[in-house]
Amino acid sequence: MDNVSVKKTNDSIVLELRGRIDSNNAPAVETEAAQLIRDAGNGPLVIDAEGLEYISSAGLRIILHFRKEHKDLSIINVRPEVYEVLEMTGFTEMMQVKKAYRRVSVEGCQIIGKGANGTLYRIDSDNVVKVYNNADALEDIQHEREVARLALVLGIPTAISYDVVRIGDSYGSVFELLNARSFSNVLANEPEKLDWCVHEYVRLLRKIHSTVVGPGELPDMRETVIGWARFMQDYLPEAEGKKLLALVEAVPHDDHMIHGDYHTKNLELQNDEVLLIDMDTLAVGHPIFELGSIFNAFVGFSELDHASFKEFQGFDWELAQEFWKKALPLYLGTHDEKAVRDVENKARIIGYTRMIRRLIRRKGLETEDGRRHIDHWKKELIELIGQYDTLLFTVNELEVDAVKENLNTVLEYVGKCLETTKCSPKARMQIDMAVEEIFINIACYAYAHKKEVGRATVRVETTEDPLTVMLTFMDNGEPFDPLEKKDPNVNLPAEERGVGGLGIFLVKQTMDEVKYTYEYGTNILTLKKNLA
Repeated sequence: MDNVSVKKTNDSIVLELRGRIDSNNAPAVETEAAQLIRDAGNGPLVIDAEGLEYISSAGLRIILHFRKEHKDLSIINVRPEVYEVLEMTGFTEMMQVKKAYRRVSVEGCQIIGKGANGTLYRIDSDNVVKVYNNADALEDIQHEREVARLALVLGIPTAISYDVVRIGDSYGSVFELLNARSFSNVLANEPEKLDWCVHEYVRLLRKIHSTVVGPGELPDMRETVIGWARFMQDYLPEAEGKKLLALVEAVPHDDHMIHGDYHTKNLELQNDEVLLIDMDTLAVGHPIFELGSIFNAFVGFSELDHASFKEFQGFDWELAQEFWKKALPLYLGTHDEKAVRDVENKARIIGYTRMIRRLIRRKGLETEDGRRHIDHWKKELIELIGQYDTLLFTVNELEVDAVKENLNTVLEYVGKCLETTKCSPKARMQIDMAVEEIFINIACYAYAHKKEVGRATVRVETTEDPLTVMLTFMDNGEPFDPLEKKDPNVNLPAEERGVGGLGIFLVKQTMDEVKYTYEYGTNILTLKKNLA
């Protein structure tokens, strides 16, 4: 009979109703449907009404009979005209009834992103749709919408899906992204904007990693990576396999947010605002797990096949390497080559582990090209595992609200950074004084024109030969060069001197070098103090 069929899924029996069900065919439909349900075995009953065009009271009696036998009966993909009948007869109160999703075609649409879970298409100048690879993706869509809302509430700029649609045999989430362009698109067409893209990329990454998420609200990436390391026990020499697992297990639980798939196709520029998309990979964990994923995106996946990078990201491999080499030091807040290289190598450990597991699970060992990649990554991984006893690292920056109450936090941070240096009491006092003057200046004046509280970043870098400390203060307030201010005349008598104006003067007198720049909407003041 054309009106009814049944299919069994992993967790339910799906009864598909089609065409018209009325007094003429209702008895036959019910008889056949009941037999098909019995043959399908046990499980919750779901009626898929996508093809149901008409239903009368005779058809409603069939549904009611099944509802009495299956207390958890639900109806999905109901057309508006059929839904109205179910609603007016109270069926929507007796059971879960979901309206049908409108259908959208992506034929001929521009692909603007492609990830492990789906493909992003632009369907018009205002909207994009993410089509999921999983044909039964409604739970995935609901999860992504929930975590995107959570991220937005926590201050991460992102686009929220406003509609769910059917696309072929799968589902899609629709987002409003008016004329937005991905960072990949910007880099492909305007490579001269590399430094701007790097700055914005790192700025948002640090914001994500400074965001604390409540317990249990997002998956724990540490547990996921432990699973990767356990998988690798069968594919590495015993000693290296055990050490890899120990390295990952030694990374402590961390409630700070990580994106999980942070690359240039997932950052969209819309009306000068940077938005993060593809939020289904959102998790919590130590940033080394994020850096491993980022290394893969820019380097790892295309390490042996540079042309594949452009196929994935849309711009040249050489530009990608320049991006990575600029972004990592900026993120870490240091240009010390050894420090940067050590963090990169730790990220490579995570990255290679993930790629080897991924390719093996995709039957990579069965192809010559797959074995070539796996052998290369294993060789690199084994060598790296022998070099490190921890995957942890520290970032040489502190970001806080630019308010006077945070001065002690900033001073404590700077003091901790200087603990291992041979800093004399006099130099320490001068550094503390400079930190206070600059931070209080930012707190009082940088964001005075705005209602909301702004942020300030303090970076501390030390060098051994010669022994120096570099203090960098950054804010996104009004452009202001404190060095343009004329030095006060300190030889005037008290009655002729103005109140204030001594802070910057003291900084210039006690520091060995003071520089100011304004880049990409950021005030950057750098102080250098020789400690030798």
